[in-house]
Amino acid sequence: MKTQKQSRTDLLEKKVQALIGVVQQLLDETAYLKEMLLGTSSTIIRQIEDLKKKMAEESSKAEEANTSGKTLE
Repeated sequence: MKTQKQSRTDLLEKKVQALIGVVQQLLDETAYLKEMLLGTSSTIIRQIEDLKKKMAEESSKAEEANTSGKTLE
């Protein structure tokens, strides 16, 4: 009877170790995805800021052209 209990205990220990491995892998993948998300979001934010700057520059150039065009008339 002791061998059956020992065998069952060994089996349960193996299952627990397998589950620990799965949980560890999930934690690692979650950390990786978090890093990817932060990098991607900061890149997008930077691109948006660059676009805002370009739009502001183009707007001021267009406004300047309109102003100088009005003074020539």
